[in-house]
Amino acid sequence: MTDFFGLADNKEEKLLIVGGSVRDRMEVQTHLDEMGFDITMAPDIQMALSLLSRSEFVLCMVFHDPKGLDSVEFLKALQDNELFTRVIVLAREATVEDAQLIMELGAMDFRLPPWTPDVLGFVIKRALATPVAKVKPVVKDQGEQAQAQVQCQEKKQSKKRRNFDRYKILTKSPAMEKVLAQARNVAKSKATVLIQGESGTGKELLARYIHQESDRADGPFVALNCAALPETLLESELFGHEKGAFSGAITKKLGKFELANNGTILLDEITEMALALQAKLLRVLQEGEIDRLGGYSPIPVDVRVVATTNRDVLSAVRAGKFREDLYFRLNVIPLKVPPLRERKEDIAFLAEYFREHFVKEYGKNGLKFAEGVLEALENRKWSGNVRELKNIVERGVLLAQSKEITLQDLLADEMVDEANSASVISDKGLGEDVFNLGEVEKEMIKRALSKTKGNRTHAAKLLGISVRTLRNKLAEYRNMGLVL
Repeated sequence: MTDFFGLADNKEEKLLIVGGSVRDRMEVQTHLDEMGFDITMAPDIQMALSLLSRSEFVLCMVFHDPKGLDSVEFLKALQDNELFTRVIVLAREATVEDAQLIMELGAMDFRLPPWTPDVLGFVIKRALATPVAKVKPVVKDQGEQAQAQVQCQEKKQSKKRRNFDRYKILTKSPAMEKVLAQARNVAKSKATVLIQGESGTGKELLARYIHQESDRADGPFVALNCAALPETLLESELFGHEKGAFSGAITKKLGKFELANNGTILLDEITEMALALQAKLLRVLQEGEIDRLGGYSPIPVDVRVVATTNRDVLSAVRAGKFREDLYFRLNVIPLKVPPLRERKEDIAFLAEYFREHFVKEYGKNGLKFAEGVLEALENRKWSGNVRELKNIVERGVLLAQSKEITLQDLLADEMVDEANSASVISDKGLGEDVFNLGEVEKEMIKRALSKTKGNRTHAAKLLGISVRTLRNKLAEYRNMGLVL
């Protein structure tokens, strides 16, 4: 083993890696593995905080991504939760202001690529040579001890209130209120819950609500999308693996069930799980223990399971795509989230809530909906449900040119579709062209770029198109002698 700066004997030293793309993790993990560290991965801030609260890590290496995992947010969360560890931040790109703020918040180093063994060895050795400042209250008598305990409890309650506010479910719908009442009634049990509903109705939000209302609220909440990974990777994500379990397993990895111990795990889109993996999940639910890939003995876990799906599970069972025994094991508590079109009372209510939120976020004070807009939204079908409503309102706030949000600001894509339909009718001689499709398209792209200050990625997101499509459109305009 190569001795990087005398760091080759760290087998007992635990190091936590937070965030990062697969490419970044593979690049750095290889070097750290050769240094002998016991490495654990955390894909997000919540998971990292849970691990740091339960185990001692000599060092935490964080991949900074302002569009994803923001190390500034992570460092502030460490302070809020009174967690102390050495932090090194790695970033592929960052502003000088970002780097300065990251260092001010307590990071021991901030590094851009290349992340060579020499560079990593140097910054890690320097960090390990620096003691971690741990601020603990000095309790001199029983009175102060009692006061410290009260303050600790208040902080826990404050954190719980912040989580509740973050994941609260707003509704004026009797149908949705009934679902929430059912969720509250079963929250404190350990029974598995199966939440069904269309995409965008708020199934994950309901799962988090159940967790916050349960006795496990202080424990971790771990979510995994079963449709996002192939079967082999999904098994590793769920149950973890030992070092050397398969090609590429260069470090030991804890699975989501272990990370969710004494808390709740959300298995999103459960019907997309392969049948072979369904059998292994059934065993976990029955026995309360998991087997890491490449492991030698089962590991007991105490986890409350909530599963969600936007499909008809019974149809999947009849089609032989979902195990009937697993369905019955998951469906102890069945909950169904109604679609937004069946919650008419919520449409204007939520639209106003989202408007207020985004007006504050983007600093567009005084911005209101134009007359007739809310009525038009209430008459819409909302195939994308609450998620679609939220995205449309955000777009409307960003694209509004005056003090009012118009239907064109909100539903520009649908108006383009209408324009396209009108053009087709005109081509057939059934009427005159009432829209100039090219002009509508060009104007919307121009406004999106203006609102995002030229950021093509954000502009494409607002327009609901890919960055490549936006780039091609801009190239077309340049060839026509137009510059937006």
